[in-house]
Amino acid sequence: MYKYFLLLHILAATVWAGGHLILAITVLPAALKKKDPEVLLNFEHRYERIGIPSLLILVLTGLHMAYTLLPDFSQWFSFDTHISKHITIKLLLLASTILLALHARLRLIPHLKAKTLPLLAIHIIMVTVIAMLFVMTGLSFRMSFF
Repeated sequence: MYKYFLLLHILAATVWAGGHLILAITVLPAALKKKDPEVLLNFEHRYERIGIPSLLILVLTGLHMAYTLLPDFSQWFSFDTHISKHITIKLLLLASTILLALHARLRLIPHLKAKTLPLLAIHIIMVTVIAMLFVMTGLSFRMSFF
């Protein structure tokens, strides 16, 4: 069963990370060049339909796999073993993503104007970097980068 959860996790990570790369590399520069927040809002509206379900799948499959590999929750936030180190890093990355998303959704996007676009751009770049760190950490489970 683990391999099916891993497959779902990887497919969802592809959508999540790929969508943020597209946003950061193509959509964001166009919005900044035009100084038009609508460019970002239009992409966000379309991407949310697959991005949010992908994130939910990532969280659910990730928690399931973490529990399968390390059933003792008390070890999840330690750096004692290879597995616990990676689970801790993934959970910290998830918390960072959630905090940035909440700040953007509740504070930036409702008041988005051309003048506040650079602040949202910083958020987008940070979430994209975090998405890439998620991928690297996931790959490191098998490849031992850290």
